Amino acid sequence: MTTVIETHELSVHIGPKALLDRVSVSVAQGESLTLVGPNGAGKSTLLRMLSGEITSSEGSVLLHGHPPRTYRPYKLALHRAVLSQHVAVAFPFSVADIVCMGAGIARGPKVATLVDAALAEVDMSNMRERIIGTLSGGEQQRVHLARVLVQLACGEAEYGPGILMLDEPTASLDLCHQLDLLAIIKRRSDQGTTVITVMHDLNLAVLFSKRIVALDHGMLVSDGTPKATITDDMLCRVFGITGAVDRIPSELPFVLPHAAKKVDRHSRGDK
Repeated sequence: MTTVIETHELSVHIGPKALLDRVSVSVAQGESLTLVGPNGAGKSTLLRMLSGEITSSEGSVLLHGHPPRTYRPYKLALHRAVLSQHVAVAFPFSVADIVCMGAGIARGPKVATLVDAALAEVDMSNMRERIIGTLSGGEQQRVHLARVLVQLACGEAEYGPGILMLDEPTASLDLCHQLDLLAIIKRRSDQGTTVITVMHDLNLAVLFSKRIVALDHGMLVSDGTPKATITDDMLCRVFGITGAVDRIPSELPFVLPHAAKKVDRHSRGDK
């Protein structure tokens, strides 16, 4: 498989603290890879390095064989689309305005079609005229996901399958929309898009990832399939817990996303 993005011996330091410590990872086209680990493990830092948002003098990052910093910003945006963990909007833009920003300066019928499709995919079509600051945190997250999907579509129309990077995309979402987001990610991966996600919910990571990379104290601890990576040994070494894999106490209720099926909430009626 073709490698689309990779790091070699990548290190990032803030004073004496190593945010990343000699991390080498290679991601192939169409892979869906999730970065997991405790708070401060280096997950978001690695994603920011891969996206070209920040750089380091130690080690290397290559996007299609070239450092991200060598791409002009507009060209870089067409090769990879990034949904950050926190996105603040200071001005009273409408939902449709925000999503349209994913197309850069392009406008016209094709962009309008992409905006409509992205809003429908994230279940926000009926709020397209709302001012984004009036929405809940989860609704705003879905709007920004739609914006990133438009950006991804514009890039893929010009360069072919791109890279979608998501930092904690389910953090503000309810369970239904978490599953919707995973379905969106899976569709893109099945179409050849490379997906790199930071996620704390290991169950959700297992649901859609083909590969999971575990980080701890800036170092790569484990890299493999979900079955090979999400083990009692890894959770003990990285998270300091044991007995958590496939051992849920029978007296406690639990929700199993793997078995969930969506229903139309708007047609159920009151019982």
